[in-house]
Amino acid sequence: MADQSTQSIVVAAPAAEVMAVIADFPAYPQWVAAAKEVEVLGTGPDGRASQVHFVLDAGAVKDDYVLAYTWDGDRRVDWTLVKGQMQKQQDGSYSLAESAGSTTVTYAITVDLTIPMLGLIKRKAEKVILDTALKELKKRVEG
Repeated sequence: MADQSTQSIVVAAPAAEVMAVIADFPAYPQWVAAAKEVEVLGTGPDGRASQVHFVLDAGAVKDDYVLAYTWDGDRRVDWTLVKGQMQKQQDGSYSLAESAGSTTVTYAITVDLTIPMLGLIKRKAEKVILDTALKELKKRVEG
């Protein structure tokens, strides 16, 4: 059973601006260092991506996978792994809470890999993933 990792950051922008950056998958390779290819495979009735294909290269971790997305306006997005090479599970979410023109973004993720990995190393990797993702998102939105 995989453990969930959660981390938050405050972004100096309204939730709608933050969610617009999260939802703009074709732009990910411009600001997500590990994202080499990102392709929207399908969209939902709201025009946002329902399935997205990713090719990731984060040095030691390389993967090719597809995620399915569910959107709740500019408040929350959830995703789950459809298929992957290195991953057998990925469930995640961004929850946005706007207050006085800023937005607290909470990123939660559960990842289980097809290869065994020591718990300590896995938790450290998840922390780096969360930390990097949130900092890159903040920089992209505020930049």
